[in-house]
Amino acid sequence: MNRLYHELNAVIAVAARDVIRYLRVPGGIILSFLWPLILLGLLGGSLAQNLGGSSNFNLSQFILYGVVVMMLYQGTMGNVISLIVDRQNNFTQSMFVAPISRYAIILGKIIGGTITSLFSVVGVFVIGFLMQIPFTLTDVGYMLILAPMICIAGGALGILFISLVSDPQQATQVGTLVMLPQMFLAGLLIPVSQSSGILGVLSHLMPMTYLADLMRNMVFAEHPAYSQIVLYSPVVDLGITIVVAVLFIVAGTVMFARSERTR
Repeated sequence: MNRLYHELNAVIAVAARDVIRYLRVPGGIILSFLWPLILLGLLGGSLAQNLGGSSNFNLSQFILYGVVVMMLYQGTMGNVISLIVDRQNNFTQSMFVAPISRYAIILGKIIGGTITSLFSVVGVFVIGFLMQIPFTLTDVGYMLILAPMICIAGGALGILFISLVSDPQQATQVGTLVMLPQMFLAGLLIPVSQSSGILGVLSHLMPMTYLADLMRNMVFAEHPAYSQIVLYSPVVDLGITIVVAVLFIVAGTVMFARSERTR
């Protein structure tokens, strides 16, 4: 029991450190609203105006929930990747020599990233409200239900990422290369139900494809164009997400902890 209490305190401490660090930098809070404005207001608005007329569903609403998934996923992934920066000032080393498990550190980073990512989601819904994109409190509730799973999946990819990349500059560049293709191939901003060939294969390989699809499975469940909006059943989306996240977390944590011991 004491061991469990000790691990829980470690998780809370790591998460609290990330949240406090986030709130102390005003620029981070500003970006929480600026980034959704760019994605949803400018890019999403342009796509909706030019392509929305050819679809029988609200493309702006489709994009809104894709951006929600992206904010949660990318924010948590980025928070876990920040361990690479912490490594440079030996903060990570201090954590890893402390009498706490590696999984407690990773879980704390994921929880901290989840909390800070929710600020960006607030920004998404504020921009969506100003753009008069329809959504209900029930839709927001669905987002809150799925948020922990989305953040765990994003954190899982971040764990695998930091186990393979150790240089902060490389981490920024490679991280961008990992996230940018998913914006389009995972169906976050535009439907990918008609993608075929190499693009179809890549869409099916993107982890966020199944998260965005799971979100829309819940939000658009009663929509007449449901079959055109979603790709798979919720069971398929949920199953693939869980399997991939578990594999990434276990493999990434083992490799990252091993690299820390050999420093």
